[in-house]
Amino acid sequence: MERLERSGRWLRAALARGPLRRRLPALLLAIVVLGSALKDSDLVPDTPLQNKRNPLNVYFVKVAWAWTLWLLLPFITLTTYELGRSKFLYGRTWSALLVLRRLGALLVGTAVWYLCTELFIYIENLTGECSLQGKPSQPGQPPRLYASKRECQRDSGVWDGFDISGHCFLLSYCAMMILEELAVLEALAIEHSSKLRVVINVLLVSLCSLTMIWVFMFLCTALYFHDFSQKILGVLIGLAAWYGTYRFWYLKPFSPGLPLPNIPLSSKKYSYSR
Repeated sequence: MERLERSGRWLRAALARGPLRRRLPALLLAIVVLGSALKDSDLVPDTPLQNKRNPLNVYFVKVAWAWTLWLLLPFITLTTYELGRSKFLYGRTWSALLVLRRLGALLVGTAVWYLCTELFIYIENLTGECSLQGKPSQPGQPPRLYASKRECQRDSGVWDGFDISGHCFLLSYCAMMILEELAVLEALAIEHSSKLRVVINVLLVSLCSLTMIWVFMFLCTALYFHDFSQKILGVLIGLAAWYGTYRFWYLKPFSPGLPLPNIPLSSKKYSYSR
């Protein structure tokens, strides 16, 4: 238990504050540029991580939004309720309403994930064509026209389209979203002997571990998969989704709000971009 407390204290100091949140976008862009340069120069060694069926990719990245969602759900619920009750002196009803408002960020994130994923599929289908290797067309029959990647692959074909990196988009968006939500810990004071503190420390360690996995797999994507243009566009869309929500929309009254409610960015009491 003491080890968990020390880990939570260290992670709160290292990740919950502003510097890393401020520098991570530049780090992700640098990873894409340098990783793509190494990939194009054939300087990347062969490892099991270049296989799309490696365990980290299959059991984590393929369901990245589900992992992020189900860990942030209890974290936002517990921290927001406690913050509203203890720091802002809200009653149970107002604290519960504050929790419901803040959980709207997960609905927004789900909508961003779904719409962007559908957009990437649409662009790939729109820009691609099917190549049926080893399957010559029948004499007197025109070659079949395929409307989507799925139809092409159903006939064992290879679809050549502009495949925006969904990994770069989703991993960057999830990592930035987690760091934004961890900012609430700077204003949250819980007694050391409290069971709530233990639960929040477990969630904190889990979320930080998940963030490290996302950044590591982002690096693997940059080194082994996609063209540079597909990766840079993916990460730019992910960062734009983060910026458009946490740096713009969530400052507005009719929004899920920031993790620290009712405290403006310019407040001397707390600087959110610190």
